[in-house]
Amino acid sequence: MQSKAASVSQYLAQLPAERRAALTAVRAVILENLGRDYEEGMQYGMIGYYVPHRVFPAGYHCDPDEPLPFAGLASQKNHMALYLMSVYFDAEEARRLREQFAQAGKKLDMGKSCIRFRKLEDLPLPAIGTAIRRVPAKKYVALYTALLATSKTARAKRASGSRKKTSTKKTATSRTRN
Repeated sequence: MQSKAASVSQYLAQLPAERRAALTAVRAVILENLGRDYEEGMQYGMIGYYVPHRVFPAGYHCDPDEPLPFAGLASQKNHMALYLMSVYFDAEEARRLREQFAQAGKKLDMGKSCIRFRKLEDLPLPAIGTAIRRVPAKKYVALYTALLATSKTARAKRASGSRKKTSTKKTATSRTRN
């Protein structure tokens, strides 16, 4: 659920007490471990942690006016969520996080970058801190730009391959008609 809150404090104030306490605790861990080149603010209707334009002027490729998202913290309808884009971008970071959850005896309920939790006790906070700390902004930007370049190359290859298939089909059709 996207919030219309204009600030992090407004966002938190709108939450029920139990969720506010949980997100405040996770937020404290994030802020304690967040590199100096990141900023906190509201982004996409949730608490966002991002690489500001002063560090990465290009911004987010989907919307260059937005700073590059790194993490997010939200209260959803049926759960709370911590979004860690570095885990989505880097299989090794995802492996480490899964391992740390297992070592802490916690069940990891995760999508591509979204860790869902119903109560604070579902999260091993030291693992969250480590996941944040392990990816300084420079490393994250390098990972992001490399991923974008790979993605563009793959799209170009697919597009080139589909043009070849199309032209082959046209040739085959032309031969059939003659």
